[in-house]
Amino acid sequence: MKKLLLHTCCAPCSTAVIEKLSRSTDFLITAFFFNPNIHPITEYERRKTELKTYLDKMDIPYLDRDEEILWRDQAKSWFAEVKGVEWASEKSRQRCEPCIRLRFETTAQQAKYRGFDVFATTLSISPYKDAEQINRLGLAVAKDTDIPFLEADFKQDGGYSRSIDLSRQEKMYRQNYCGCVFSRLERKHYVKIRP
Repeated sequence: MKKLLLHTCCAPCSTAVIEKLSRSTDFLITAFFFNPNIHPITEYERRKTELKTYLDKMDIPYLDRDEEILWRDQAKSWFAEVKGVEWASEKSRQRCEPCIRLRFETTAQQAKYRGFDVFATTLSISPYKDAEQINRLGLAVAKDTDIPFLEADFKQDGGYSRSIDLSRQEKMYRQNYCGCVFSRLERKHYVKIRP
């Protein structure tokens, strides 16, 4: 079996991805939480706690960078990556690509350092994310770091619907924005103007 380091953004997105990957006899999964984009700190902690609770129940090993790097320091690196493109829309090359790439680079570095065979992400399960963009960035980081990336579009074949069903069954907290302060503001604006 290949040791797979799975970048995870939150518990709801992880459910159907872990279910699908666990059915395969190809992978031994470890979840990795590195999301310096998530704001505010209360949201970051809430998502991380919800994810850890789910992973413990599923008996999936878990890693994060919190012991090594404080959230404040992680957030500074994220803000530096998106400086000047903060107000580009979600899915945009301008804002989302630097954010995704930063998280993938850290995931791949950890995978290589800790002896994993491959890395992947839960991000493509979201209908608000572009799987082609995610896979292109994952493959570019794989080439740069010499650790393979598992291409996937986990929202396909009912993956997103399954993640909703599973997260409801588990009574999980489901956030209503991607995670970054800018997507949060976009969401607030959308809710205000929606009829």
